[in-house]
Amino acid sequence: MIHFDLPQKENQIHLLENQTLEENFWKDKTQSKETIRQLNQLKNIVQSYHQLESQSVNLIDFIKNEDALDEEFLTLLNEEFENFNHAFSNFEIQILLTNKYDSCNAILEFHPGAGGTESQDWANMLYEMYSKWAEKKGYKVEVLDHQLGEEAGIKSASLLIKGEFAYGYLKGEAGVHRLIRISPFDANKRRHTSFASLEVTPDYEDNVDIVLKEDELRIDTYRASGAGGQHINKTDSAVRITHIPTNIVVSCQSQRSQIQNKEMCLMMLKSKLYLLFLKEKENEIAQLKGIQKANEWGSQIRSYILCPYTLVKDHRTNHENANASAVLNGDLDEFIFAYLKTQIESGDAN
Repeated sequence: MIHFDLPQKENQIHLLENQTLEENFWKDKTQSKETIRQLNQLKNIVQSYHQLESQSVNLIDFIKNEDALDEEFLTLLNEEFENFNHAFSNFEIQILLTNKYDSCNAILEFHPGAGGTESQDWANMLYEMYSKWAEKKGYKVEVLDHQLGEEAGIKSASLLIKGEFAYGYLKGEAGVHRLIRISPFDANKRRHTSFASLEVTPDYEDNVDIVLKEDELRIDTYRASGAGGQHINKTDSAVRITHIPTNIVVSCQSQRSQIQNKEMCLMMLKSKLYLLFLKEKENEIAQLKGIQKANEWGSQIRSYILCPYTLVKDHRTNHENANASAVLNGDLDEFIFAYLKTQIESGDAN
């Protein structure tokens, strides 16, 4: 159960408002911006709580003041309950997505596992699944990089999902995804298991103080391929940057010019380096606590079974849905919410 402490939230608002009145508040622009973000977020949550409280009182009064339980009343009652449930779900999400970077855009990177065409096709299925989910949420989807496979699928791909709380929703989707199906590429129609990994990084924009040294970067240009319109394959506009100390590689071919693609790559690299810094800190704490991390590639977060039966199962939350087709078509909210709630309840919401 998610705990909500209204007096605590109101007290936090009071403390933050007092901070904004201090004489030197605006001298540190980074800190003042973060304080304002927290203040606005808390105010929105408290406002939503009071709106939900008022809505629940109105719903109870609506039931109490009705004597006849006829069909018309039951129809109206059902509509009121649906409206309340929708408002409550939105309120839950507001509580769940309160971390510093949850409101950021999200960068998704798809990588097929071993297995050639099979895993490349599976990586493309994931690419399509998350694209459809984003479109259903009303988010803008921008293709940053898209490298086609030899026969089918993708060798790699990157998406920028633009919209409020995109990273907050998708941060728990990072990891290895497993597919079990009858292979469309196997003439003998045998069952195959394929793996693909998804990386999710917040688009920190200007909020990250990461210094990139030129002598630590290898910058390559190449001719863009895949979807991208009339400017594709005409010039060496695509850019790939390798951060030599960490061997982190980013690439972008979505922009028209090499300069724009380079700027996008540098932004992606900064985000990855900052995320790496956070993970290293997390690992230090985990070691102090004696927590052993499983090998990421060998421990898939979710399985998508299409044969001999259909089932999508999240191995972290045990949430399941037998309608695998709907999930692959972008109906992911139930899995996303289940993970977020589990993280909150366990006290590990980062």
